[in-house]
Amino acid sequence: MSASASSSKKRGSAVGAPAQHSQSSRKGKRAWRKNVNIEDVEEGMEVMRDEERVWGTAVQKVATDDLFVVDTTGDDQIRKTVAHSKSLQTTASRILAQRSAVPAVFSRTTTSTKRKTVISKEEKERLLRIAKRPRKGPLNSYVDPTEIGAGSAIMGLTEAVRRSGGYDPWTESVQEPAEAPMGTEHLQKKVFKAPVYTKPRDLIEVPAVVEPHLGTSYNPPVHAHQELLLKAHEIEEKRVLEAEKQAVVKKRMEQARVDANAEDIGALGMTLDAPTADTIDVEEDATISFAKAMPERKTKQQRRKAEKALAEKRALAHKIANKKMMSIIERAKFLRKEAHKTSQQRAEERRVREQALAARLKRGLSGHKLGKHKVAEGNVDVQLGEDLSESLRALKVEGNMFRDRFISLQQRGRLEPRALVLPKKRRRETIEYEKHAWKRFE
Repeated sequence: MSASASSSKKRGSAVGAPAQHSQSSRKGKRAWRKNVNIEDVEEGMEVMRDEERVWGTAVQKVATDDLFVVDTTGDDQIRKTVAHSKSLQTTASRILAQRSAVPAVFSRTTTSTKRKTVISKEEKERLLRIAKRPRKGPLNSYVDPTEIGAGSAIMGLTEAVRRSGGYDPWTESVQEPAEAPMGTEHLQKKVFKAPVYTKPRDLIEVPAVVEPHLGTSYNPPVHAHQELLLKAHEIEEKRVLEAEKQAVVKKRMEQARVDANAEDIGALGMTLDAPTADTIDVEEDATISFAKAMPERKTKQQRRKAEKALAEKRALAHKIANKKMMSIIERAKFLRKEAHKTSQQRAEERRVREQALAARLKRGLSGHKLGKHKVAEGNVDVQLGEDLSESLRALKVEGNMFRDRFISLQQRGRLEPRALVLPKKRRRETIEYEKHAWKRFE
């Protein structure tokens, strides 16, 4: 009786863990904990352990794409390979081939794959100095670590010496913005990025020394010489027209400043019209003043009538505003298309202007106004037909090398344009002083 009861009471789980399924009593927490059946949980845990041995992790944690592959082509050699491997592989080798994906636990110490921490000599001496261990100095002598700098101890390296060689003065130091405390983000100053502009110097493709024109030769071809003469004529004609235009503008300004009666009138813009008989009569009439009549008090009927008219006026204005708003709402889609079309057109015009400016900058800055002054375009050095020499001996010197280099630097954006400052002759004025003895009392 007791043997059967003990056998029915102590039944082992299918997984292997001890369990007692027969719960004779459920009085108290201890009886509940002892007789709980967790066989299904143990089976699930064992299945997960098997999956970890094969896959390295639970299958439910693996993505679907890693578990399944859609085979659309197939393999013709798979049957031969599988049959050949099954025939050659024994049961023992097949069991040994089933290796677990979980790394094994080693009880003995092994060489670690990680690199051991290498302690420098200075760090080792510092640790020995802290531990107050005897240290050997030069000539196998023991050094007292307490007497630093007294001649019998080795001085340790300073922090500046340890960090030497790691600072590059040519690299730009990037300061990362510090995180602001919580709740004070709006109190911190905003860091604005500098705008990125295209430098005109990067777009210029003009060489430092431009190849001279064929017409500048001492014995040039006829067509090249005529072409250079026409170019010089156009530049000179343009300069003369500009000078004449400036002269006309200057003359008009002087004529506007000077008036025939400037001496009698006084300052410019302070002229007064002479009084006439009509203006005198108007002034006399203006002196006569009339007393303003006081408005009469309105009756209640007049007030109600005025309020009604004002209400009708406001209602009409409100109706007109609503009608206008509804018309705008109906045209919202059309207006949005028009705005989008206008923005695209402006963007296209801006792009065309930028391309034209870039194309102009490729030829240099000649003719562009930078600041107050304009970049010089350079003169064309050409000789007339009767001035041409047939040999190098009779050749006349033309142009100025310094001027050409200076204008080339300005056209390529290496120097800023400046106004030409010509030297002026200093005028010496004679200052006369009268001494007291030589004063003329006349």
